[in-house]
Amino acid sequence: MSGTPRFLTLADVAEVLNTSSAQVYALVRRGDLPAIKIGGRGQWRVEASQLEDYITRMYDETRTFVDQHPFVESEADRTEPAKDDR
Repeated sequence: MSGTPRFLTLADVAEVLNTSSAQVYALVRRGDLPAIKIGGRGQWRVEASQLEDYITRMYDETRTFVDQHPFVESEADRTEPAKDDR
């Protein structure tokens, strides 16, 4: 068996995704990230393979978004920081 655990806590997933546990909980409750609830206290666990599948789906969705919304050079002008922010 490899060194990676099969199941991750929501805090573990949050660390991998560099987000908050609350955001991961929202992903789970919305059904975006499949998870199981275990034990009497209902602790959530995400299977590592499900997390990898989710990440792959997000890359695919992002690629589709970028393809459908090509970058326009004038957008860069709008996103540059103000002179005071530099």
